[in-house]
Amino acid sequence: MIQAMKIRTPWLAAAIAIMGFGLFSPAIPADSPIPTIQVVGSDTSSRFVPLGVGKSVVIDLPADIKDVLVADPKIANAVIRSSRRAYLIGVTVGQTNVFFFDAEGKQLAGFDIAVTRDLNGIRTAIKQVLVDSDIRVQGVADGVMLAGYASSPAEAQQAYDIAARLAGDGAKVVNGIIVRNRDQVMIKVTVAEVQRDVIKQLGIDLSANFTRGNAVLNFNNANPFPVNGAALVPGNQFTAPWRAVTTTLRAMERAGLIRTLAEPNLTAISGESANFLAGGEFPIPAGFTCDPTTRNCQTSIQFKKFGVSLTFTPVVLSEGRISLKVLTEVSELSNENQLTLTQVINTLTGETQTLTVPSIKTRRAETTVEIPSGGSLAMAGMIQEQTKQQLNGLPGAMNVPVLGALFKSRDYVNRQTELMVLVTPYVVRAVAQKELARPDDGYADSSDPSAVLLGHFNRIYGAKGNTGPRQSYRGTYGFILN
Repeated sequence: MIQAMKIRTPWLAAAIAIMGFGLFSPAIPADSPIPTIQVVGSDTSSRFVPLGVGKSVVIDLPADIKDVLVADPKIANAVIRSSRRAYLIGVTVGQTNVFFFDAEGKQLAGFDIAVTRDLNGIRTAIKQVLVDSDIRVQGVADGVMLAGYASSPAEAQQAYDIAARLAGDGAKVVNGIIVRNRDQVMIKVTVAEVQRDVIKQLGIDLSANFTRGNAVLNFNNANPFPVNGAALVPGNQFTAPWRAVTTTLRAMERAGLIRTLAEPNLTAISGESANFLAGGEFPIPAGFTCDPTTRNCQTSIQFKKFGVSLTFTPVVLSEGRISLKVLTEVSELSNENQLTLTQVINTLTGETQTLTVPSIKTRRAETTVEIPSGGSLAMAGMIQEQTKQQLNGLPGAMNVPVLGALFKSRDYVNRQTELMVLVTPYVVRAVAQKELARPDDGYADSSDPSAVLLGHFNRIYGAKGNTGPRQSYRGTYGFILN
């Protein structure tokens, strides 16, 4: 008697089935119908079962088990302890499937098994630290995925830090936590910069022509102003000729004050970034290409931003506190250290062009602080002072007391700059449009007779028939210019 043998390895079973079909099966007549192929078990009819390495699951089946098929025993194993109870055991990280059949070959059950690392330690740690959160920890291959909901971005980040530390590799942790009721933060920034320049120039030029017989002596002492680069006013001079000697006095002084002010208000969701720029862009050459046919060359242009810029990233913490990362920058174009380029625009004729690229003066401040909603942060003390002074004159004669002033010139430059940034964040909520006002609310152009005869540009703000505001306002209003 030949005993029937159950094949548990799928590849060996498929090979024997193909060989038996080709060698021992009788030929099928051409007019016979083609037998129908049925898929008894597949992933579509399987249930998903997650398992940890070294963990097991107990399965109770509705009928007696006759055969078990494990696709990859290295990933998971199935142990039969009774005719209707089986144990699925995770061996190593990976995915496989297990099918159970009865005595007639019908499928009793199919399981799609995903074996991951043991995540109970991570689940317990997150539940102990974040009691009120609804965060789920799932395993995907050898990684960890966080899902569910958190009450604040800080809780989501804390759960991610715990999972990254306990998993052993932070790069394999995916944070898919959704934050409920993400707060919005409005930041009010005041950027103020005051720059003061003082330039003083004083010089005496002497020129003389002495002739005695055939001997001629020419004396010309023209003192430059190299610190500032040139005289402030070339025509501001006093010339007094005396016999053969001509004396020219050049005295200039300049004091200037520049104030830069920007007050941007930006709103961003907690954890996101917002940007602001009040300024512009200027072109700089970025490349040079030539056409081999026409020999014409073109310069590609790239634009660089300058002005008052602001970038901030707020994160709302517990108890209304805000972790704020602020980056502010004040930049302006300058002729100092500018670059002059000469390029050939036609290689055949040799025609050239000159490009001048200005430089940029930049003042930048970056910080990360934690302050309450409505609190202010002042970044001040960013003071820069530069003093340059140079004396030029005739050697020896310029060192003579009192009279040496006739043979030398003085060039003095003093620059002082101070930058201050005030930052105030607020946790805000959305408001109705009717509660907001625009700067041009109630504006209307004046009529032609009013504009021509009275010089009015606009009518009085408010409803028709109002001659002026109903309530008086005490204090400063409008634009203040320094």
